[in-house]
Amino acid sequence: QVQLVESGGGSVQAGGSLRLSCAASGYSNMRRCMGWFRQAPGKEREGVATIDEYDMLRYTDSVKGRFTISRDNAKNTLYLQMNNLKPEDVGVYYCAAKHGVCSWYQYEYPYWGQGTQVTVSS
Repeated sequence: QVQLVESGGGSVQAGGSLRLSCAASGYSNMRRCMGWFRQAPGKEREGVATIDEYDMLRYTDSVKGRFTISRDNAKNTLYLQMNNLKPEDVGVYYCAAKHGVCSWYQYEYPYWGQGTQVTVSS
């Protein structure tokens, strides 16, 4: 059974940084598509960043140059380094995993973590 557990959320001022972690278990091959999604209050969940089995990275436009997705296969852990945080980055951040190619569509991901809250004050 696949389990994804996020950590690292918190509250920072605008311009600050946070690093999110997602520990995966029961996922026999970390070298699949893994991604970070976020959901702001009153909004739909959106894709933030993905990393595929070839380590190709993709970012949504609003976080390019500020966020970095990475993973440590030996530790079965996915990361999201978030720098220069802005108030519009507020939301619950979720780690997700799927087999096959990466996608921005949340409904294609069968595995999800419980989410971690990120709050950014101006």
